[in-house]
Amino acid sequence: MMDWPNGFGLITFETIDSTNKEASRRVNETIQPTWILSYEQTSGIGRRGRRWSSQKGNFSATLLMPISGSLSTVALHSFVASLALRDTLIHITNEPERFSLKWPNDVLMDECKIAGILLETCGVGPSHLSIGIGVNLSVVPEANKIENLATPPTCLGIKILPIDFLEILAKYLAIRLNDFNASGFEKTRLDWLKSAANIGRTITARMPNSEIVGKFVTVDEEGALVLKADDIVHSIHAADIFF
Repeated sequence: MMDWPNGFGLITFETIDSTNKEASRRVNETIQPTWILSYEQTSGIGRRGRRWSSQKGNFSATLLMPISGSLSTVALHSFVASLALRDTLIHITNEPERFSLKWPNDVLMDECKIAGILLETCGVGPSHLSIGIGVNLSVVPEANKIENLATPPTCLGIKILPIDFLEILAKYLAIRLNDFNASGFEKTRLDWLKSAANIGRTITARMPNSEIVGKFVTVDEEGALVLKADDIVHSIHAADIFF
């Protein structure tokens, strides 16, 4: 077992509405990065307010942390968290070739979605960032309960308790956060690109009122997805991605 990282708190629940909602309720009392873990969520949420299925046996947790530095870097923490998730899954399975990263905030196993990340700011200013993380450890969500149908879901299929998964994840995320804070986004960006799903291939970026089909070129220095379509280069900051 890995040691719990220094400077990080931990709060656990058997059942809760949402770990991200609980994070927002604890803003005024949280002065150090604090993990909130629940063994079951009754009202889990994903990107754009979609429902996130959170059955018992799967992993649902949020890291609540004070914001330091520029607000412009807050969204980049999805890349930090996805790398830490991949580190964790590789630590457990010792099978790095099975795990890839889907822009902007999903982790894939065998090209299927095993984990998702939701960033939310909260508090006055805002003052804090919540990094919500859901991982399908033992249960595959039913089709009508998953966030979207862009990528089929899967589960890890290895018996591991959520608290044990968190102990590993917390250590890796602390390491990745230290790298990000010390070196900026560039190292994180390059590490993320090494494991990016379908880079160099044709993908579809679907926005609320339009979509672009093009070659996935890279992720730029601001975390935007760069697509090349009909010799035009597009920088996309928010979209649903389809392979």
